Amino acid sequence: MGEVQVACLFSGGKDSCSSLFCALERAWIPILVTMKPAPYSMMFHHPNIEWTKLQAEAMHLPQIFVKPNEGQEELDALENTLSELDIQGIFTGAIDSDYQKQRIDKIGENLGIPTHSPLWRKKEPMYSEVLQYFETYIIAVSAEGLGPELLGTKFQMQKAKGIHPFFEGGEGETFVTDAPFFKKRIIIDKWEKNWDGVRGVAKIVSAHLSPKR
Repeated sequence: MGEVQVACLFSGGKDSCSSLFCALERAWIPILVTMKPAPYSMMFHHPNIEWTKLQAEAMHLPQIFVKPNEGQEELDALENTLSELDIQGIFTGAIDSDYQKQRIDKIGENLGIPTHSPLWRKKEPMYSEVLQYFETYIIAVSAEGLGPELLGTKFQMQKAKGIHPFFEGGEGETFVTDAPFFKKRIIIDKWEKNWDGVRGVAKIVSAHLSPKR
């Protein structure tokens, strides 16, 4: 079997990085595909999406951005982009959201390309073991019980009642600054934190790459 090239749907958070890790472990060749969605998209991660360029640089991986045209649905734009790539698979970071997984699976069916969601319904200890090798920051929160004090802090598995341990219910968003497959790590120099009383975002103002020790 020759080289297998796959599209990894990439938002820069812990889930998409974990899914990418699984593709790399299979020695498959990933292309990062990153959606630029509208704020508070039901389907795609939005905060700090422009900083995924630095992550791609840190990993030495190619990246394609998808931005829907005016009036175009996000999923239609994604399907159009994927249809133009020479790929043999689509990787997603879905963990427990049928809403997300079913829609990406449908795109795969339409294109005749298999989809892979390696984190799907994994037990908490298994996913926690993967995450311990990542350096991950919380960049958005939007659920009762999650306050502004979490913004810009390192992610830990959540134990609050009603909160998914890994934010899979949309309670928060994350950004990975280092992982075993990063060639360099990302140092965040400055945050801009905004809190409206219900939800908050930690915007990365400046960051740079640093050699790994």
